[in-house]
Amino acid sequence: MYSSPVERQERSRFHARDFLLLALFTLGALLIHGYHLGIEDQAIYLPGVHYDLNHSLYPHDAEFFLPQVRPTLIDEIVATTSKLTHLSVAASVFFWHLLSMYLLLAGALRLARRCFERERQAWAGLALLTVLFTIPVTGTALYIVDQYLHPRTLATAFILFAIPDVMDRRWLRATGLLILAALVHIQMAFFGGLFLAFLAWPTIFGSLQGRAVLFGFPLASLFEPGSPAWREAMLTREQHFLLKWHWYEWLGIVAPLALLWCIATMSSRSWRRDEISSFRATLCRMLFWYGSCCFVVALIVTIPHQLERLTPYQPMRGFHLLYLLLFLMIGGLLFERVLRAHVLLYGLLLVATAGGMFYAQRDLFPGTRHIEWPGADTGNRWVRAFVWIRENTPRDAYFAIDPRYMELRGEDEHGFRAFAERSVLADWDKDPGVVCLFPAIAGKWQEQVHAQDGFRNFGRKDLLQLRQRFGADWVISDHAVGLTACPYRSDGLYVCKIE
Repeated sequence: MYSSPVERQERSRFHARDFLLLALFTLGALLIHGYHLGIEDQAIYLPGVHYDLNHSLYPHDAEFFLPQVRPTLIDEIVATTSKLTHLSVAASVFFWHLLSMYLLLAGALRLARRCFERERQAWAGLALLTVLFTIPVTGTALYIVDQYLHPRTLATAFILFAIPDVMDRRWLRATGLLILAALVHIQMAFFGGLFLAFLAWPTIFGSLQGRAVLFGFPLASLFEPGSPAWREAMLTREQHFLLKWHWYEWLGIVAPLALLWCIATMSSRSWRRDEISSFRATLCRMLFWYGSCCFVVALIVTIPHQLERLTPYQPMRGFHLLYLLLFLMIGGLLFERVLRAHVLLYGLLLVATAGGMFYAQRDLFPGTRHIEWPGADTGNRWVRAFVWIRENTPRDAYFAIDPRYMELRGEDEHGFRAFAERSVLADWDKDPGVVCLFPAIAGKWQEQVHAQDGFRNFGRKDLLQLRQRFGADWVISDHAVGLTACPYRSDGLYVCKIE
């Protein structure tokens, strides 16, 4: 077992074989969990990329995505990649998705090698983590790694690389990695920084008293109650409120904390009492206190009405890092301690788990191919219509669409703005998330979504009212809307000009 800084550095060093295996793990993650362009949160970030490349886009609705995109560099990174390499935006996004997963796996491997005695344990832990990328993080509406490029993945990779540096008191390098994470995703950098603070606290102060300060710090500021429009948007996000979580989501809080405490206890009582066991025990113990901190703060923030303005910051999202590290630990310990390093049994377990994750992803995206290769037909009729709109309508076109269109079976959460590159009236799915963080646009959001109440029964008269009231001059719908100027009629979808 290593004890000197030189031995620790050698153990963490990557060799040619490691780079190849990490690439294979990345490919495996792609095949198991799939890849999708422009879905879920990318309905916010991808329009930001298009806007960086062409500021004439989205003349009517940029405020519904730009406020959330501006604090991160992910849109500039993708846009710059597309400019310099002359790749399409879709290809650039795909490249950064693969690179983000690769870096996250590399960071996890570097950390796993510090937590386990044998190399095979580290890879076993990494294998379990890879097949569980899209497991839900209790009730937070997060995955460990999304099926699309999300800045959270890249930020998490930087945090993983920073953890051993903090444990080794390499403060400058750890700070640099934390800054990189903040440039990519501020919220994840905050949670990562909080966990790094828990790791550093005993080293610097050596007492539990200091940890109490970390528990109380997020509650230092109170805000005035939000407007009725903002409150309506906030109430669309049930994941913000612990009291709305299901019982199994509460189990997803308690069980990981209990497991971490057990792993920390067993590691600290290890008969070897070596540096590796000590490292693992410290990491799991600090994860326990960090997770407990997030849970306590979430209870205080999400229950009192006076603190409702703090709910969009979602303290429970701190469990994202906790879940990632927990499965990394479980994989290595399960392989070595439970299965006695039986490779075949562990392989069968991984294959069965991967099969379940693959099935879940296919069920989640029934109207889309499992991997949406850049430039290829996705198989999704809504995406085909959105692409037609991008290629055949004016850049200043302003669309009306069912505000709940992303929830429709077969639409598979693909964002209109991400593909059509056109303005659209506010929706009930992604726009409220931006409104929660930026209350100034709440009034506009509320007015537009309620003007579209009952959209599935809209006819020509209703659409003319939308044009008169907001200036919307085009509509896309999955039913006939009584308009005659409909240049696109395919796959049960209609794209019509409101005139």
